[in-house]
Amino acid sequence: MSTLAALARLRAVRTGTAQRLATVRHCHLSERPMVFIPLRLAGEAAAPLAAMVGTDPGHPHLLVVPQPRDRDLRFAFAAELAEIVLPYVEGFLKETETVERRGAEPYERCADAPQLLVPGRSALAFTLLLGRSTRFRRAEGPHAVHPSVPILGRWLTFFAQRARHPGSALLLAATEALSLHWATGQSALEDANLASLIGWIDPPPGTTGADAAREAEDPLVWPPAGPATDPGFDAEVLAPAIRAYEEAPGERAAARVAEAVRTQLDPTWRLMWRAVDLLRGLPEGRGASARWETDRGSFTAFAEQLAEGGPPQPKHDGAVAAASRLARMERAQASYDAQRAYDDPLVMAAYRLTGEAFTGTVVASDPANAEGEGRGRKLRPLLTVRTGDPVRLATGTKLGTPDRRGQQAEVVEVDGELVTLKIVKGMGRGKVATPGAVPEVGDQVCYAALSDEYQPPASLPAPEETPWTHGGPPPEYVPSTEDDQEEWS
Repeated sequence: MSTLAALARLRAVRTGTAQRLATVRHCHLSERPMVFIPLRLAGEAAAPLAAMVGTDPGHPHLLVVPQPRDRDLRFAFAAELAEIVLPYVEGFLKETETVERRGAEPYERCADAPQLLVPGRSALAFTLLLGRSTRFRRAEGPHAVHPSVPILGRWLTFFAQRARHPGSALLLAATEALSLHWATGQSALEDANLASLIGWIDPPPGTTGADAAREAEDPLVWPPAGPATDPGFDAEVLAPAIRAYEEAPGERAAARVAEAVRTQLDPTWRLMWRAVDLLRGLPEGRGASARWETDRGSFTAFAEQLAEGGPPQPKHDGAVAAASRLARMERAQASYDAQRAYDDPLVMAAYRLTGEAFTGTVVASDPANAEGEGRGRKLRPLLTVRTGDPVRLATGTKLGTPDRRGQQAEVVEVDGELVTLKIVKGMGRGKVATPGAVPEVGDQVCYAALSDEYQPPASLPAPEETPWTHGGPPPEYVPSTEDDQEEWS
């Protein structure tokens, strides 16, 4: 937790309402997101009990497994879920756009992409397990399932894996999205309770965030947002309903289970759409739009792989694939941090407190300064900035600025309140700087040791050249009858 976030939490305690941590929204929000609220059976890691899903706040779809330990009922549930999720996902494949690339062939990318919203991190984990438990199933042979079930599993796996990518918005947890933009007067662990978190952000009239949070602790008023259910509900309501279904299976007994789980899901369904409204109230940041383009590219690539008949995602990455994924995520994290700071002065303030960024007034500017002679002469304007921020940057540190995206400066000297910078990139291609590229005396500027520049991919061997120290080349995937033996629990 940054110092700024800690101060915001203290202020939330004092004022009784959550405090803003951002001035813009740092995640893309679709015009038509799909809310997915899963429930699982207590004591089972991935046995679905029910789900509420849909894109219309007033008309959710309720899917129920009246006996979650029954294999056929579980896969019937997965097939029902596929009937809702797959048309939504595939609807975004119909419209594409041509993306031009410098030095490379243009390619087609989906004009938009689906977005799934779940209550919290535990629902994210359950989505991954649900995908893992269904993507290897077969539509023929022993224990055959509906053909849509493995397709659903692969899409759920894609969304869940993409959710781990810094800045991705294809699958968002509501509690994480809200906590990114507001600080409450409770702990981060308590922020995982969606009802409590929204209570702090938007308490009912005449009450405080603390009052609303205390009310959210009552499972009779605000049941857990899933996938786990309240133990009292399990023992007193759910267990008798499931037992009645076991003793006399039928529509009436199944309806009793459905009505029981509806009481647990309806409040969370309303909270999810309140979360959407709260996030929509913030203007979208510039970086969020750019990251959504990356998400659309990833969505398009996976859809093409699926259409070409590629194999399901492996249960475990090989050494090269794992290293490549880690390198991509590290680059994405650095880019995500920089974009958020450049988009939002409140986020940048946290870096100013640690000395990694500073704002100040230009007190001297030499836009004509150059280095070298003849053809090797390079324009290197100098700036001197007076700042009241603590500056803990070494000489030679490369800096960026939110005021002039793409420009890069280098620290020449730090002398008390005066910081001398040399601009080394982003001035144009002429012998003199482009007008406005170099700040003038009196301008307010901000510089930070954060970079959003393109980073080349890591230099890794081909998978077939994986050294023996890392397990050697991974075996080629060959479909097997053992693939679908993975249990749901």
